[in-house]
Amino acid sequence: MSTSPFRGVMPAITTPFTASGEIDHAFLAEHCRILLRSGCSGVIPLGSLGEGATLSVEEKLAVLRTLVAACGNTPVMPGIAALSTRDAIALARAAQQLGCRGLMVLPAYVHKGPREEAEAHVSAVLEAVDLPCMLYNNPFAYGVDFEPSRIAALAEKHRNLVACKESSGDSRRVTAILRQCGARLDVMVGLDDMLVEGVTAGASGWVAGLVNALPRESVVLFEQARSGGRAAARELYEWFLPLLRLDVVPEFVQLIKLVQQEVGLGHERVRAPRLALTGSARELALGTIRSALSSRPEVGS
Repeated sequence: MSTSPFRGVMPAITTPFTASGEIDHAFLAEHCRILLRSGCSGVIPLGSLGEGATLSVEEKLAVLRTLVAACGNTPVMPGIAALSTRDAIALARAAQQLGCRGLMVLPAYVHKGPREEAEAHVSAVLEAVDLPCMLYNNPFAYGVDFEPSRIAALAEKHRNLVACKESSGDSRRVTAILRQCGARLDVMVGLDDMLVEGVTAGASGWVAGLVNALPRESVVLFEQARSGGRAAARELYEWFLPLLRLDVVPEFVQLIKLVQQEVGLGHERVRAPRLALTGSARELALGTIRSALSSRPEVGS
């Protein structure tokens, strides 16, 4: 097994849509290249921010082809989630065949069974490929909590499980996972508004959302946190936090795409059943976004 590719700033890249509702592959490729030029270390498509649950299998594979071609030697590591274990395995194998360099493995969509079922599901996906994989732990979104001891047991059983995206919102989980797994497993911060806390606790990377709109600021913030902790990152973090907190509310997809539109890096179009924000909710969001952008710091090219 090669060194874990799950480090640095990795965008949970959004899926752009045309006015007719189809995937905008031309913009997807260009957006990927912009993120990489800004210092991101890879891209993670087909996650919740990428509206993966609304994409057909054929659309998912087309997204992967576009991104693998656009990324060159930089890794594409898609989210692997499906209604059934069989479909998740099929998607994982297809991703490997298309040239993806790693996978982010999620529990099954919809079904919220006991821990044993969730572990059996992710184990089956991990066994189906020989790519390095990252387990996505988000107990609030997916109804199952992979506690540090269980993550350690899965990592011991599956040598290609090399990282965990930790989205419980508790930075103590980072230290607990590292204590259980040591250098065996990398931990990625999974929520935008706990980046500095998570990196200070020992996380080696960030699966980021607002990076889709503000890639250079995101990379600089991560680098500051990694090199000097909260003290080094304080000024940029305080500016960024009102926007980073848009990542942790139910409308996070609409909000992050709205920020992309405001900075000229995308469009707010989403796929139904999501609807673009309207009325007072949109105006409130735009107030927050435009207020932050009016004092956008200079972080270099």
